[in-house]
Parts: sequence; C-alpha cells; structure tokens
Amino acid sequence: MKTIRVLVVGLGNMGLSHARAYQAIDGFEIVGLCSRDIDSHADIAEEFPGAPRFRDYAEALSATKPDAVSINTWPGTHAAFARMALNAGCHVFIEKPLAETVAEAEDILALAKAKGLKLAIGYILRVHPSWAKFVEIGKTLGKPLVMRMNLNQQSSGPQWAVHKRLMETISPIIDCGVHYVDVMCQVTGAKPVRVHAVGARLSDEIDAKMYNYGHLHVAFDDGSVGWYEAGWGPMMSETAFFVKDMIGPKGSISIAMDESKTQSSDVDSHTRTSALRLHHAALTREGRFAAPDEMLKMDDEPGHQELCNREQLAFLAAIRNDEDLSEHARGAVDSLRIVLAADESIRSGQAVTL
Repeated sequence: MKTIRVLVVGLGNMGLSHARAYQAIDGFEIVGLCSRDIDSHADIAEEFPGAPRFRDYAEALSATKPDAVSINTWPGTHAAFARMALNAGCHVFIEKPLAETVAEAEDILALAKAKGLKLAIGYILRVHPSWAKFVEIGKTLGKPLVMRMNLNQQSSGPQWAVHKRLMETISPIIDCGVHYVDVMCQVTGAKPVRVHAVGARLSDEIDAKMYNYGHLHVAFDDGSVGWYEAGWGPMMSETAFFVKDMIGPKGSISIAMDESKTQSSDVDSHTRTSALRLHHAALTREGRFAAPDEMLKMDDEPGHQELCNREQLAFLAAIRNDEDLSEHARGAVDSLRIVLAADESIRSGQAVTL
C-alpha cells in the first residue's frame, strides 16, 4: 500500500516521540523535520539520518509536499499550522489542544471535512488498553457518576523551563485537562452543562495574569459530576499527585498506582495504570460487603513511546482505510470546550453555563 510521506513540525518531547514512531512504522516515510531551533540539535541529524531539516514551516510544507503533517508545536500555533496543512491537501495529526478557542477548533473540523482529509488529535489515553478498560468498567457503575482525577507535576530545571514556556499561552488546567475531561465525557455519554473552577498563581516567575495551579468541577445533564486538578512547578507536592477514579451507585473503579515508586515529572507515569481496583457497593443482609475488591492487573501496559507508536498506527489505518474520525474529533472539541470554560471561570470568578 502507499507509503504516507509525513512532515514532522515541532521536535520537543511529543514531536520527537512521534517522529520516532514514524521512523519505526512500515508505512510512513519522514520527508522533513521542522523546528525553529533545529540547527542547534546535532542529535536530530544523528537519529534521523537523511531526513531534510527546516527552520520555517511554510518553507518545509512547500518543499516536501507531504501526504500528512504531524503538528507538535507550541499550542498557540496549532490552529494556523493545521489550516496551512489542510489547505495544502495534507492529512493532519496534531497534538492537543486542537486550538486556542472552540470557534477555531470547529473551523478546523469543518475544513478537514470539506477537504476530505483525516484529522487526528493526540489524545493518547484513547489508545491505551488499560484506560479503555477503565472507561468500559466506569460505564457499568450506574448513574450518576462521580469522577475524580488530577495530574500535578513537581517540575524543576528543564522541565520547569518547559512549563513556564507553555504558560506563556496556556494553563495546566487546559493543557493536561483535555485528556481527563475527555475520559469523563466518554464514560458518561452525557452533555456537560456547567463548569466552575478556581486557580492560583504560586510563582512570580510566570506572568501575573497566568496561574500554575487550578481545579475544575463540571456538571453533566445526567447528574454526573467530575473534578480535575492540575498544577506545575517546583512547589507542587508529590503526595496524591495522580488520582484517577470513578464512583457510581454500584461501586467504584480506580487506577491504583504506587506513587512511592515514581515521580510526578516522569512522563511515563502520566499514562501508567499498574492495576485497576474495582470495588463493589453491594451489601449482605448483615450490612457487610458482599464481595471483596478486585485488583485487575493489565497484561498490556505500554510505555509512552509505545503509546505514540499506537497513535500513529491508528492514524495510518485511518488514512489507508478511509476511516471516519468525526467522533474522535468531536470529542476533542467537547473536552476543549470544558477546559476553556474552566479557564473563563477562574478568570471571572463565576460559574460558566455551557
């Protein structure tokens, strides 16, 4: 079958991981690597020998004429770069968030549909078998659901530098939050109706109008409620930095990760599950639990790079098999809508009705 010629734009943590996936997968050919500071990375040339390198995206797009573009740049460039790729007739894989506003995200979806091109967004948890099981079991717990999730990251050195650079345009509640509110939307299948959030600026190293800690509460039209918390920086606690569970009338399902064996700054810990703990709420006549908790060990527990490979295998299959990605893209817009409402709530001090 046709090899998909791909241009990779942005070579930070995620961009490099996706580039490695394209290099490893039979069916992709890297026709260009693009980054504003690519000349300062000798290791890029060593790892991807022969791949043309560019500093300017427009130049790279024109010179390589790819079949697909992989966009892994800073969030503020996502919408513009996606439009350029789609208008050039390229399929697009783009890291989250899809855009900075819901209106921009809707425009990109409409453009991809009009052009008959595939648009895949980097929702890495959607290709994780353990997270798929987490969602599957969550749907069996009854309604309403209570969903508790967080991802706090204690960062220093280069990691704190990256977080500060990100916070020039995006807050932690938006950047990481889209993954977890997407899980909430999947498991409830309900419409989000109201969002309330609070935030705090815990460092004078970031802009006075930005916050590096926040948490949101979202209410759904089926009575379900969700909570999500995110914080970045050297002041963040390593205690309970990774909480992921769902509670319904019939019991609860939780990701049981041993935080004593990992760090919040470890990117692999952001997707690791270790085990799922299933709790049954049913009681005996004597008022005791009818069944003990179950620890569900997952045989297929991919690391970060393997998950990136799976994302790109799914992208390749969507292109080759003309798969419909509309539900996937719609999920990206819906989750973006929630976290942007949370950002608005933090800044206004008011709950936001969706």
